[in-house]
Amino acid sequence: TSLLLMAGIALSVGLCRRFTRRRLRSHQRLCTFLLEMLSTFQICACTNELCLLGNVEPKPHTALTLTYGFTVLHGLTLTGSTCNPCGTLQPMWGGGISVKMGGLKIGAQFVAAVLARVFMHFIWSLEMAEPHSGAISQGCGNPMQTTEVQAFCIELLFSVVFQLTILRMESVNPKYKVHLIALLITMLVYAGQSLFFSFF
Repeated sequence: TSLLLMAGIALSVGLCRRFTRRRLRSHQRLCTFLLEMLSTFQICACTNELCLLGNVEPKPHTALTLTYGFTVLHGLTLTGSTCNPCGTLQPMWGGGISVKMGGLKIGAQFVAAVLARVFMHFIWSLEMAEPHSGAISQGCGNPMQTTEVQAFCIELLFSVVFQLTILRMESVNPKYKVHLIALLITMLVYAGQSLFFSFF
C-alpha cells in the first residue's frame, strides 16, 4: 500500500507539472513557483512515507532498496527542480539565478514541505497500511543515538562528499548520472545508518 501511495503521488505530481508547464508558460514566476512546489511536495511526501518503512524487514536491505529506487524515480521525474534551499542558494550565490527567483523557489520549497506534512498526516489518519497505525501519535522523535557535535560533523562530511561528487559528475551522461547519484545517496544513507542507527 505504501509503495502504491508513493507511486500515486509521483504520478499525480508528474501530471500536475505537465499541466503547469502547458497552461502557465506565459506566467514565468507563477509557473516556476508551482513547479518547484510540486517537485518538493513529491520528495517530502515520499520521504515522510519512507520514514515509516525504515524498519521493515529484512533490515537494512528493504530501506536501502527503497532509497535507491525512489531517488532514481525523483531524479528522472523532477528534472529542472532543486527541491532544496541549499540547492537553490548555490546557483543564486554563483549568479546563475536572481535573488528574487531564488527567494521564490525557496518559498515554494517551504510551502511544499508544510503541505506535504499536512497531507501525509491526513493519509496516515486513514490508516490504509499497517505502518500508518500509530504514525501520528509517535510524533517527531530524535532517532540519533550519538552526540549533536558528532552528528553535525558526520552530516558536514557527508554533505561535502556529496557536493564534490556532484561537481565531478557534471559531464556524465544524464541517463547514467541519475543512477550514480542514487547510488551515492544510498551509500551515504547506509553509512549514516550505521553511525546513527536510524534511516531517513
